[in-house]
Amino acid sequence: MTAFARNQWYVAAYGREVGRELLGRTILDEAIVFYRTEGEGDGAAGTVVALADRCVHRRYPLSASRLDGDRVVCGYHGFTYDTTGTCVSVPGQKRVPRTARVTAYPVVERDSLVWVWIGDPALADDTAVPRAPHLADTARWTTVGGMEPIDCDYGLLVDNLLDLSHETYLHGGYIGTPEVADTPMTTEVDEGAGVVRVSRHMDDAACPPFYARSTGIEGRITRWQDIEYHAPCLYLLHSRIAPRGVLPNPDGSDPNAFHVEITYAITPSTGRHVYDFWAVSRDFGLGDEEMSAFLHDFNREVVMQDVDALNLLQKTLESEPAGYQELSINIDTGGLAARRILARLAEQGARPAGATAAGLPAGAR
Repeated sequence: MTAFARNQWYVAAYGREVGRELLGRTILDEAIVFYRTEGEGDGAAGTVVALADRCVHRRYPLSASRLDGDRVVCGYHGFTYDTTGTCVSVPGQKRVPRTARVTAYPVVERDSLVWVWIGDPALADDTAVPRAPHLADTARWTTVGGMEPIDCDYGLLVDNLLDLSHETYLHGGYIGTPEVADTPMTTEVDEGAGVVRVSRHMDDAACPPFYARSTGIEGRITRWQDIEYHAPCLYLLHSRIAPRGVLPNPDGSDPNAFHVEITYAITPSTGRHVYDFWAVSRDFGLGDEEMSAFLHDFNREVVMQDVDALNLLQKTLESEPAGYQELSINIDTGGLAARRILARLAEQGARPAGATAAGLPAGAR
């Protein structure tokens, strides 16, 4: 099982999912309830709150409870919590026990995503949240998306997304063509930043149905795929599609191509469950509802092909004898780099604050 990288930001929900209804999600084995405060009036949206999803009294799920203003009232015995997780009221007595509080998690809402910090709250730095600005830039991009839970180790989803050669075989007739598997790729790894970049540029490729129907291009295409994986959670695929031979201008402008940003947030729920947040953003056909419906439904079919494959793979791996061996080749370079980074982040998150890999306080020699 891929070890959890704690002391990291993870996507918990789309901003549109969090409102005045209590939303329960399990992230890195921690049950969390999310809701939005009432706001300041004039229709202004409130801020997102994340609390441990268990009442301190008898462990009743707070996500199955109710809101009273900005306070959560446990649906079992009425223990009431404010936005900091402090219990402010208990039934049958005026004195609230000093230890009656639940964990409040740091939260950032950015680029239409709700990020939650799992780990030491003193280390939460909201400037470290990776960006996906196209998700919120409605003037330049139109976005569709969704979320699918997968019954697999989250590391399997990371492997899947960093090796797009599987498009040829698993997604043929949707987004896959022979050129995806046949074209060599380049891989760059920034170990310190925890970023893996994988690029595959196809200058003469068949146009798969996903792009033929949305762009209207007939014939063969130039198709570029440039991946950025920001460990542990955010995956960005910058996709460029143009008629064969059409390249960007020398000044970098690219008016004769179609651009699609594919975004995945890979959030571990438990050791064998992962939330697969996905979104498709385009810079053409802006506001075209028929195109949006097509891209949403078509891409969800692609996502579900991955879901089915990874569910099967997880079951298969669990039936394998201990010590089974994998065989890796060039197409696995990005995925193997991501595994190294995730292992390092998990190991760092398991140390006490200020400790180093050697077990000495930071700065000690």
